[in-house]
Formats: sequence, C-alpha cells, structure tokens
Amino acid sequence: MKKVIGLVIMFLSYLPVLAQDVDSTTFTKVGQSVPNFSVTTLDGKIMKMSELKGTIVLINFFATWCGPCMVEMPKVEKEIWQQLKSDKFIVVAIGREHTKDDLVKFNKEKGFTFHIAPDPKREVFSLFARQSIPRNYVIGKDGKIAYQGIGYSPEEFGKMVELIKTLLKK
Repeated sequence: MKKVIGLVIMFLSYLPVLAQDVDSTTFTKVGQSVPNFSVTTLDGKIMKMSELKGTIVLINFFATWCGPCMVEMPKVEKEIWQQLKSDKFIVVAIGREHTKDDLVKFNKEKGFTFHIAPDPKREVFSLFARQSIPRNYVIGKDGKIAYQGIGYSPEEFGKMVELIKTLLKK
C-alpha cells in the first residue's frame, strides 16, 4: 500500500511538468532565451530583441478578428501599459497575419499607446508557436522567457501582471 501511495505522489508531482509539454503548438519554454527577431512598429521604430536585453518586454500576439484578443488588449493598455510603463519595460503587440495598413486602421479606432507591429506572414509568430492566440510572453532583463500563456482568462492575466510587477522591482 505504501508503494502505491508513493507512486501516486510521485506521479502527481510530475503533472505540472507533463502538462507544460502537452501543448505541441508551443515551440518555446519558460527559462529559455527568447527567439531573436525584429519587428517594425507602426511608428517606424525597429525593435530587435537582441537590443532589448536589460529591459522587461511583454510580447502579445493578437489578431483583430480574435474575440479573446479584443477583450485582453484594452486590459493590456489600461492595467499593464498605463500603470507600469517605464524605461525598464515595454509592450509590443504583434498582429499575426496583419499588414501595417490593417493595423494602422485598427489602432485609429482603438487608440492603443503601446508598440504595435505587423507580422503578415507569421514569420515572428512561427518562432514561438504553430497556432492559437492571444499569446503572451514576458521576457526578463536577462533575455529569457519568464512567462508564456495561451488564450485569455482573468486569472492568468492577473498572474502575468503580478509577475511583471515583481520583475520590475528587481
């Protein structure tokens, strides 16, 4: 009986590790270096991940037609960007399968003030995942992925906000 209980406890302790590996659509893992890429934001700024070391970065992949993305993005603006923006933290939202023209029109309606960049051919997105949005990645000052999440839920969003706050205090 003790052996069975021990095996059950051991199995249960590995569940979080197993659950993280179940998502075959995600190519990255927490703790690994962020894939190197560059994007050009709507205002013409070239952002290279290799040049952002020392800065905390929230990368948000979205699409204008994505319902959960449209729930999440105003919260990113109000609860993250407007409250936490600094020279130590940036947000870059990357429009999966959108052109610059698509996103300029979109942002005229929405009025987001964080960086937005197009990814019309999924070139950047494909470094992180195969499918599913919204996706969020928090990159620490060391250039490593500190958080990654798929979809939107108030609970997960809250965890992400708290992690960003904690990283900013370090």
